[in-house]
Amino acid sequence: MADAQLLDLRKFAAPEFVFGRDASGLAGQYALNLGARRVFLVTDPNLIAAGWAGKVQASLEEAGLSWAMYSEVTPNPRESEVMEGARVYREERCDAIVAVGGGSPMDLAKGVGIVSASKRHILEFEGVDQVDVPGPPLVCVPTTAGSSADVSQFAIITDTARRVKIAIVSKTMVPDASLIDPVMTTTMSLETTTNCGLDALAHAIEAYVSNASSPVTDLFALSALRRIFPTLPAVMRDPQNLNLRGRMMLGSLEAGLAFSNAILGAVHAMAHSLGGLLDVHHGESNAILLSHVIDYNFEHAAERYCDISEAVGLDLKGMTMAQRKQTLLYAIEGLKRETGATRTLRDFGVMRTDIPTLAEKAMRDPCMITNPRRPTQKDIERLYEQAL
Repeated sequence: MADAQLLDLRKFAAPEFVFGRDASGLAGQYALNLGARRVFLVTDPNLIAAGWAGKVQASLEEAGLSWAMYSEVTPNPRESEVMEGARVYREERCDAIVAVGGGSPMDLAKGVGIVSASKRHILEFEGVDQVDVPGPPLVCVPTTAGSSADVSQFAIITDTARRVKIAIVSKTMVPDASLIDPVMTTTMSLETTTNCGLDALAHAIEAYVSNASSPVTDLFALSALRRIFPTLPAVMRDPQNLNLRGRMMLGSLEAGLAFSNAILGAVHAMAHSLGGLLDVHHGESNAILLSHVIDYNFEHAAERYCDISEAVGLDLKGMTMAQRKQTLLYAIEGLKRETGATRTLRDFGVMRTDIPTLAEKAMRDPCMITNPRRPTQKDIERLYEQAL
């Protein structure tokens, strides 16, 4: 670690979190401690069917709290869903929010909170530090191991008119508490397990090479990589193994703490642009783009990518830098094949004619600012072409 990096001024924001079996059962007590009287419970239909929303609902009732449920949440939540949620929040006279789910319910809950507090449209908050009025108390109960929305200062919302996913980045978006219960990930499908796991992997890699990284975020990023890389294939083979689910959940937590504070890079900027065009899982977009961006960035953060290689168990002794790059790329592609993440952008219907617009939108994404190499729009267009 260079002395200059050690002395760089950095801040670190994180919520209180409880990790372990049955942490979700504490939702009512945490909401009560935060002053809630009537809770806006955000979830989605799948989680209602799985019983996880009901478990949290029971916890609220045990704490003597009333609640109103909002489940009109789709993957890649849209601005209209946020605004409708805020309307229902006000109509139901709620004063706190509990979100149960993956990234979509949690991002929507964050959006509802800041819209309700500011009485402004959600799209007005796009960018970094644009939220001037904090939302009401927010408790998150994550049900996937990947998005890390439960500990991050990000909310990702789809702008349907512009067909792009916008990033809202503000420390006011950090939840008050996260209740991380690995049991709740046991109903994830194998496809969702893969996509979320690769999302968490991309979080850790981009946070470690980010130009806003710090010694503290580095600790979390490298630990996440050591945990996620060997565990993801194992949990795919044994999805009901709670210890493996716990390792993935802990890796996701660590990656989230890293990227929330170091921010991300070109992979996520490009994936956000793709997410507005296609209704594709964010983690799968990241997986498709990851190797291409590493190849592009490598010379500008070579030592950091070598640290990543060693963290995931690769032996680089005696190799040239070019060989080290190829070894890391082969390992990532091997992990994707092993977990079934083999589709390309062409498989989702992306056309070459889409690429200039995709690249233009990606260049405006806040995540591009912390990429270790400053790209041009033509560079991003070439990366999309490679991912076809």
